[in-house]
Amino acid sequence: MHYGFIGLGNLGGQLAVRLLDAGFELTVFDLDRTAMETLVSAGADPAESCVDLAQRVEHVITCLPSPPASSAVQDDILAHMTRGASLIEMSTVGQDDIIRSAARAEAHGVGFLELPVTGGVHLAARGELTLLAGGSETLIALHEPAMQAMGKKVFHMGAVGTASLIKVITNMLAFVHLAAGGEAMMLAARGGLDLTTAWQAIAASSGNSFVHETEGQLILNGSYDIGFTLDLALKDLGFAQQFGATFDVPLPLAQTAQQRFEAAQARYGGDAQSPFVVKLLEDELNTELRAPGFPDKLT
Repeated sequence: MHYGFIGLGNLGGQLAVRLLDAGFELTVFDLDRTAMETLVSAGADPAESCVDLAQRVEHVITCLPSPPASSAVQDDILAHMTRGASLIEMSTVGQDDIIRSAARAEAHGVGFLELPVTGGVHLAARGELTLLAGGSETLIALHEPAMQAMGKKVFHMGAVGTASLIKVITNMLAFVHLAAGGEAMMLAARGGLDLTTAWQAIAASSGNSFVHETEGQLILNGSYDIGFTLDLALKDLGFAQQFGATFDVPLPLAQTAQQRFEAAQARYGGDAQSPFVVKLLEDELNTELRAPGFPDKLT
């Protein structure tokens, strides 16, 4: 099938490459022309605009940084998509937003599938992401080959709206783990432990987490470069608080983590990498968490 891919950022660009590598015909568009050139050099066909893309492809995939960006793209493309086509939304947006998007697509005769992912940019490059699908069994079956190209595991969570909930839950856990992991490593540092050995011991213990194994290495290197910003982290933590209010679930740990991320955002700016929430602790205590042999990027 011929897919169109809109949004070629850190994550979207890697997902688009996976589709090309799997042999799918792919047309791409992004406001960042450099990102487009990278995909074109890999074999994608460039579009002049979102509308141009929508008119030329069978199905459209979007991977955008915010609900307003997703909504704006839908405003542009839905009237130009072929009836019976599919719109696959891979952006992390609120549940209300995703349900409204599905209704808008259906009003134009377009099928809608929500497909947020989890695992990080480095796993996207390796085709090992986990994909979280919300939508009809028919659409999931139709796009299963593309999903298998982009990720290692696919979970059908249920109807549209269910995938956005589980994605926010997984991100909420990751941010709590990140803040807690920084505190743990700071205890190790201030207690005089060798940080390489401490990292290894935690990784082999009941206190281990995916975040410790991945972002923990980038903190110890000092790059903090996970390809995910404080602004994006706070967007997702805000969604978590909204779900907590909707379902009457108090989230005190997530709220505490959110406050730390807000403090990091105020100090370093929203474009800083999300592990800067740990740099905030380092700067507050004038103690760097560094150890030799850790990478500046995950591969």
